Amino acid sequence: MQFLLEPIGFVQSVRQHVADDFWGDEESCIALESSYPPESLQGLAEFSHVEVLFLFHKVDPGKIEIASRHPRNNADLPRVGIFSQRGKNRPNRLGSTMCKVLGVEGNKLHVSELDAINETPVIDIKPVMTEFLPREEVRQPKWATDLMAKYWRKKGDQFQTLSQAYSDSTDLHSQNQADFFF
Repeated sequence: MQFLLEPIGFVQSVRQHVADDFWGDEESCIALESSYPPESLQGLAEFSHVEVLFLFHKVDPGKIEIASRHPRNNADLPRVGIFSQRGKNRPNRLGSTMCKVLGVEGNKLHVSELDAINETPVIDIKPVMTEFLPREEVRQPKWATDLMAKYWRKKGDQFQTLSQAYSDSTDLHSQNQADFFF
């Protein structure tokens, strides 16, 4: 069976390229197609979060994975099935993210922490309701926790990390020089 999905809108974001980490401070706008009136977003601003379903439109269909692989092609991680990871090279190329609602303006939904790049086609938007969240504790393997450690960090954190590394190495260098001269 085949089916046709048409985008309800597109992501407007300053982020132009796919990246694996530092999505924590991303703010985006989902601009609905003109066939959807502003009323289609009515009431959505009352929710704190939405789930956005979108298409990984930059993935080459020839690079779709249907079996198993190492997440992010990292051989240090276990080889797991494509349905045991959230990689973009998946069948149907569908992505799903829960985002914070920042506001609604006409037929535009403003969100934060949407891990989709500029011009990404949006397939659907759903409000996040407590009753649809897991009703028990979520568990996941350690490799998944390790893999996602930097995913939702803010972009500035990467520079802070580099700055801290430089500072640490400078302190170590100064200490070694002091030990050498005394």
